[in-house]
Amino acid sequence: MGWFDNFKRNRNTEYENQQTHPAEETVEEAVPEEETPERVESSDSTSEDSMIDEGFEIETISVVEREIKEEEVKPIEEDEVTLRPIKTYAEKKPVSHVVGQTKIIAVINQKGGVGKSTTAVNLSAALGEMGKQVLLVDLDPQGNTSSGLGIDKRQVNNCIYDALLNDVKLEDVIIPDVCEGLDLVPATINLAGAEVELVSEMARENRLKDAVGTMRGRYDYIFIDCPPSLGLLTVNALVAADKLLIPIQCEFYALEGVTKLLDSMKRVKTRLNPTLDIYGVLLTMYDGRTTLSKQVVKEVRGFFGKTVFETLIPRTVKLSEAPSFGQPITQYDPTGKGALSYIELAKEVIKRG
Repeated sequence: MGWFDNFKRNRNTEYENQQTHPAEETVEEAVPEEETPERVESSDSTSEDSMIDEGFEIETISVVEREIKEEEVKPIEEDEVTLRPIKTYAEKKPVSHVVGQTKIIAVINQKGGVGKSTTAVNLSAALGEMGKQVLLVDLDPQGNTSSGLGIDKRQVNNCIYDALLNDVKLEDVIIPDVCEGLDLVPATINLAGAEVELVSEMARENRLKDAVGTMRGRYDYIFIDCPPSLGLLTVNALVAADKLLIPIQCEFYALEGVTKLLDSMKRVKTRLNPTLDIYGVLLTMYDGRTTLSKQVVKEVRGFFGKTVFETLIPRTVKLSEAPSFGQPITQYDPTGKGALSYIELAKEVIKRG
């Protein structure tokens, strides 16, 4: 793609100009004054004399031994750990509003570490808190979305793998009310083998579409957290989705993989899903202090145009900490920059319809 080549060319030109016309700086080296043996001796003697004059005395410290009574520490057994019980879809809270037309959006980027799972979790939670009914499908074998919402995978009986390959109904996989207005289809390590197993299956590209299609009309939004690859699981997401939400990290290398993703989208759109299109591009891990972040924002907005969200997701410590506590950022740090950014993004999503 020409836009990425132009971006690299501009960066190289700036670097060459900096090398050709370096900034002149005058650096004065401080020459340390050598200490002579006489000066060292005099300083030591002075310090000793001053200590004596001030009344300091050197005392011998005696070590007192005492017995410490060891208390018996009972190890915590695995069965004694209280785990939050997982509800079934039949126990889901009643929906308080009429659900409109369901929008299925795949959160996708073939490059890892761009804030894909973070966006899927926090945007879904923000929309749920705004009164929307949201279903989040974890299609990443790493299962970061599931653990980021506090799900202990040891308690999961059925996951998205079973819906894709074992003909288990999606209703029997859904964990309802993980947050306000948010249900989850979890992923476990079993999903890691799905790529190979799907190869020999009939209609392998349509497995997720058939499963998720049964949920249309029950949710306002269905988000699919895709794996960081372009394998069969990602192809399933592209076929099942109506639109794509593409997070792009405000770093140089994050731009490089977008061209391959767009090529894959065009092939799927031509052969398998004619209605597939880009819903929005989200700029993540933005740091306004760096020139590179600002340049990436400018280049991405210039190429994708109005599809780029106005909201910029900042790089914050709280956003990184929240998954370890099993909470979305809107619960972990509701007044922080990260939470406020995802709330603004949710408002943009609702406005786009």
